[in-house]
Amino acid sequence: MTTRRDFIKQTSAAGLGAAAMSRLPIGIPRFAGSPNEKVVVAVIGLNGRGMVHVQNFSQLANSEVAYLCDVDSAVLAKAASSPALGGRTPRLIGDFRRALDDKDVDVISIAAPDHWHAPMAILALKAGKHVYVEKPCGHNPHEGELLVAAQRKYGKHVQQGSQQRSSPTTIEALQMIREGAIGKPYMVRSWYANTRSGIGHGKPVPVPATLDYELWQGPAERTPYRDNVIHYNWHWFRRWGTGEICNNGTHEIDIARLALGVDFPTSVTSSGGRYHFDDDWEFPDTQEVTFEFDGGRRIVWQGQSCNGLRLFERGRGNAIYGTDGSIVLDRDGYVQYDVKEKLVKQNMEAKGGTGVDLTGDDGATASHMRNFLGAIRTGETLRAPIADGAKSVHLCHLGNIAQYTRRQLRINPATGALVEDPDASKYWSRTYAKGWAPSL
Repeated sequence: MTTRRDFIKQTSAAGLGAAAMSRLPIGIPRFAGSPNEKVVVAVIGLNGRGMVHVQNFSQLANSEVAYLCDVDSAVLAKAASSPALGGRTPRLIGDFRRALDDKDVDVISIAAPDHWHAPMAILALKAGKHVYVEKPCGHNPHEGELLVAAQRKYGKHVQQGSQQRSSPTTIEALQMIREGAIGKPYMVRSWYANTRSGIGHGKPVPVPATLDYELWQGPAERTPYRDNVIHYNWHWFRRWGTGEICNNGTHEIDIARLALGVDFPTSVTSSGGRYHFDDDWEFPDTQEVTFEFDGGRRIVWQGQSCNGLRLFERGRGNAIYGTDGSIVLDRDGYVQYDVKEKLVKQNMEAKGGTGVDLTGDDGATASHMRNFLGAIRTGETLRAPIADGAKSVHLCHLGNIAQYTRRQLRINPATGALVEDPDASKYWSRTYAKGWAPSL
């Protein structure tokens, strides 16, 4: 098993390996104050994953949650009484822009719906804040490009919430692959399986008295409030969400990309559909996306939103195939096999986890957020800097676009751009509500 001392050695010396390290941004200034000073954090979006942000930034050394923000006053009140705060009493706000105006705030931590991620992060960077943003980092490919450009322009740290990069067993497995443990890796099968219910057909109803629906919509085009959208089902509507491939596939495809040492593909195809329910869900509940890369390498993503049949006895993960063997890797650890399926090595941190509940806390998240604070305070190298993390999200957006167009996309592997495809290019960005279009 990997010890804590081994983990510290691996992450400080090797990080994510030479290939990933060579892509990290340089020249970001260190924390202006003493390394002993606290980093002051505002957490935005508190109905689910945001409370994990609150718990960790409240408990990790040298950080303080100064603001809690949510557009639903009932959610905000519940968060304010959470034991995760450890008895502290941060300020409660409904409009995140109040935290941007506070010069004492160092970090904006974003767990809002997907359509808010990039616009909010860019406004935070303009205000001089560092940003921790949950995946996906943008609602569409253009927003990812804008956020990467904004980070470079304003020079603050932006860590994407791809927390498996901070798992000790994942770090160990990726290092083994880079050192040739399974020969040349050529394919990764990534998957996620859950048994989600249908969302029905929504009806227009009055906006709840506790909800600022106007601000919740923010950058999105306006539409009447319906009873089957908030607070979770927005994931399955194109106006606000990005589907299962961006919701959960981002995590697996991120690790797959690191395992193969690739950035952008040469082609993308997708098949699937909405098979399980007749409802308002606008994305596939069953999807298979194939990403082809230079050098004969491939990632195959398999998403099962409503059928929880597991692969390799895991609800999610990656099977990494090489010329001399394979590694099956998930958040609980990894198992290495030779080409005849003989067990070579395994290292499991935990057993029995489903891997499908992302609202709960875990050691990788704590380590990921600790790494983010270390980058701000002492110049530690980020494990998921937005310049690299956004590439994984970009692949997921390409998977959605391939599904929308129902045909193969040709991609420029140097830039990730579509090659001569006006029809597919219609999905590259979106129409914004007046005054909310993100810009540098």
